[in-house]
Amino acid sequence: MTAITSLYELYYNVVCDGRFIFRIEKMHKKYDPDFYDEIYTSSVRKRDKEPTFVPTFGVPYAAVATVKHDVHRYRRSLLYEFFSRRSVSRLSPVIEERVGKLMSRLVEFHVGGEVVDLCGAFGALTSDVITFCCYGKSWGFLEDPDFRSDIRTAANDFAGVPPQVMAVLMPGKSALFEFQRSIFEHFSAVVAGQRITLTGGGGITIIKRLTSEAIPPSERTLSRLQDEGFTLIVAGTETTMRSFAFAANYIFQGYMVRERLRAELRQVLPTPTSTATWEELEKLPYLTAVDNESLRLSNAAVIRLPRVAPNEYEPSLQTPMSTSIYFVHHNPVISPDPHNFNPERWFKASEDFNLRKYLVPFTKGSRKCVGVNLVIMEIYLTVATYVRRFVLEIQSVDPGNIRVARDRVVGFPETGTLQICAKVKSTIQF
Repeated sequence: MTAITSLYELYYNVVCDGRFIFRIEKMHKKYDPDFYDEIYTSSVRKRDKEPTFVPTFGVPYAAVATVKHDVHRYRRSLLYEFFSRRSVSRLSPVIEERVGKLMSRLVEFHVGGEVVDLCGAFGALTSDVITFCCYGKSWGFLEDPDFRSDIRTAANDFAGVPPQVMAVLMPGKSALFEFQRSIFEHFSAVVAGQRITLTGGGGITIIKRLTSEAIPPSERTLSRLQDEGFTLIVAGTETTMRSFAFAANYIFQGYMVRERLRAELRQVLPTPTSTATWEELEKLPYLTAVDNESLRLSNAAVIRLPRVAPNEYEPSLQTPMSTSIYFVHHNPVISPDPHNFNPERWFKASEDFNLRKYLVPFTKGSRKCVGVNLVIMEIYLTVATYVRRFVLEIQSVDPGNIRVARDRVVGFPETGTLQICAKVKSTIQF
């Protein structure tokens, strides 16, 4: 049926609200997870995107929606230097300052005895970081009393619906469109050559890179800049936030995990207010295992991403192929008891096979998420800091409320959106 018509997929994704992914799971009970590397392969082998699929993103001029391999490779190259490990490391002071601000907000919640929406708090952090990276301008999400959620709202409603259509279908989302408009005005001013004072000073930002005169005019149109910028801030906010929130949920509901992690952190963070670099933190094996397990279970972009191999088969055989990171991360052969948060699996697996090969939260290949280094640095710095400083009391999260039941680009629970809340029970004094 799926080979004959797209109506089958349409029914499960529209009428049944994002459940086609689970129909695929039932249809393909047996599959080779190593074939993931064949679909999402390196840039040596060309992989186009499937043309009828890319409108899903609603950003036709962004790299994520680019069909042709060579065009995408060029657009990705414009961003890659900015997101290299060396470039991301230079952003460490900015991230540390924002993490510090989040810690101050958590202290406020502790003093006030209030429940904190961890998804909102971590989303504000990631929004501040990615908007600074893109525009060199802070919109102050962490400073907002309620952790302003414009970008997270966009991420939750963005899947397959262009912003212009969203404005008609969801007129109540006025704050989201005001924020997007402020970004577009920022782009327009840069394109027009107006002088802009950025909070980040004279450092290079993605907007400066994408408006360089060295880039062909066709690649720095306002539409291109708008779509690329909007994609980066949505992806850089929601997917990263999820790894932080899932980590907090599992760490603070598991005494053994929490105490072992905290004991390890004391090696590089001798006091609760000590600081450590990304390079120091990534050498801690248990923290790395916790971060990996959080990334595995956070179910960020579970959407299938079809690829076409234009040079490897006859045109009549160029059938789009795809799979989902959900299938890889929840394969019981690779990860026994896959829904269970178990950092120990990363130590046990290293004795038998390379489990990291099957950790694909950013996908793989030539179209792998360009911001992977930024995300990894953020998760190391953030998780280490809040675990070392606070004791959180998670507010009765039902596993069913965070387990993926719907594919709306990112994984959604059975009802509503992801929500993990906690009380800041105490601050650690030693």
